[in-house]
Amino acid sequence: MIYMDNAATTRMSERAFEAMRPYFMEQYANAAGTYSFANASKEAVENARRQTAKVIGAKSAEIYFTSGGTESDNWALKGVAEAYAAKGKHIIISAIEHHAILHSAQALQRKGWEVTVLPVDEYGMISVQELERAIRPDTVLVSIMAANNEIGTIQPLKAIGEICRAKGVLFHTDAVQAYAHIPLNVEEMHIDLLSASAHKFHGPKGVGILYVRKGVKLLPFMDGGAQERKRRAGTANVAGIVGMGAAAEEAAANMNAAMDKIAAIRDHMIARIEKEIPYCRLNGHRTERLPGNVNFCFRFIEGEGMLMLLDANGICASSGSACTSGSLDPSHVLLAIGLPHEIAHGSLRLSLSEETTMEEANKAVDALLEIIPRLRGMSPLYEDFVRNNQ
Repeated sequence: MIYMDNAATTRMSERAFEAMRPYFMEQYANAAGTYSFANASKEAVENARRQTAKVIGAKSAEIYFTSGGTESDNWALKGVAEAYAAKGKHIIISAIEHHAILHSAQALQRKGWEVTVLPVDEYGMISVQELERAIRPDTVLVSIMAANNEIGTIQPLKAIGEICRAKGVLFHTDAVQAYAHIPLNVEEMHIDLLSASAHKFHGPKGVGILYVRKGVKLLPFMDGGAQERKRRAGTANVAGIVGMGAAAEEAAANMNAAMDKIAAIRDHMIARIEKEIPYCRLNGHRTERLPGNVNFCFRFIEGEGMLMLLDANGICASSGSACTSGSLDPSHVLLAIGLPHEIAHGSLRLSLSEETTMEEANKAVDALLEIIPRLRGMSPLYEDFVRNNQ
């Protein structure tokens, strides 16, 4: 098997797995317990808080553990909106946000908030000038993702943060794809809230963080106990939190070397595909791009058929098209960058990790060299196109 869907989830690292093991069978106490047996669990959670904070230059007291990126995104938007409703009911997001942000914004709209959706250019980049013009006296929050989960485009976070800070508006970034993969610093980038999820960087599923800058008002997302300093109720997932901390520390320590290695394989794949497969389009920014993201549209084919044939070749990948979820609509991200439906449907995302080898990369491209012509051979549109362009 060649696994190239790391943007969906990653294999857990051995270090993270071993760090978690004792908290299932030995140190299984509730971290909120008042007896001495609970101290080990309590300290393990606080150690993970320090580990995850360090990756982004935050203070450990600014880290709140959640069940993952979706909860963190929901909490950031809804918690801030409710807390600052007296100032205004206007928030700003981009057109290519993850559905956890898009649907949270829609939920706020149904409750009376106004949402401005910023367009992106053909590479998936927002305009900071348009952002600045969109901010109003009643704007309470700007939420722009750090890096897109489909096309890999990295946004100008520092410039966005500077504008928000100057305008007195809070800035949240969904960093689920970026955290521990590229350098992020909440102080330098003027980020007030940040979401991350452990399973995107070789940690366990079901645990994430929300960074909340000291002084930012945020209403609790769930009612219940007094866990997470009375802001996030629920018994702490000690093992998961420990795994996230270990994975974050490991990923941060290896980040620079991993970025160089992965980007070299990414660029090799992009170069081969562009050279050897006609009528394809690279999606996303060519340079401001996640190290492990390769996203193409291939004309005259359907993404679903391509994924099935890749799977038959032992290659795990995904499509930017929503066809695999039962929808006939292509990805909102690909439509936002201006692709027509018929081209957007032929999309493929290959997402790499530091475990990906050059040999695997070449095998994946070799498989595409067989699959694409095979699928195009079944398309009457392709036949007409070739006939008319001979």
